[in-house]
Amino acid sequence: MARIDVREITVPAALKSVERVREFVNDYVSGLGLDEEQRLKVELSLYEICVNIALYAYPQVPPGEGEMAVRLWREDGKLVIQVRDKGIPFNPVRKKNPDMLLRLRRGLPGGLGVYFYRTLMDGLTYRRVRGENVLTVRKTL
Repeated sequence: MARIDVREITVPAALKSVERVREFVNDYVSGLGLDEEQRLKVELSLYEICVNIALYAYPQVPPGEGEMAVRLWREDGKLVIQVRDKGIPFNPVRKKNPDMLLRLRRGLPGGLGVYFYRTLMDGLTYRRVRGENVLTVRKTL
């Protein structure tokens, strides 16, 4: 259960920071031997998580004044990604899956981010600790 090769980045919770996080994660996963499909699943999942934080976590402050921190490590044959923010509480584990057929028939945009990272990754946990949202996703290596 030892954490191997822990890395972390903290950035403003803004859309302009998402590319920086993507590069940080891609640099980390490039040496893990994931195939292209697995790398894309990790990238899309983290993209959705970070965009949701940038858009919704800090409605009470001007854009970009909140922060999000992304920590990565390997543990027990899995890539673990933990994302923290001090925004409003939001537990994606409790969010129901969308009715995909209804959304497609009606052409409803958005609302799929949590569904994406819930289904693209191999594990998802959430907890609220000392005023922080702590979302952890896992991908089997």
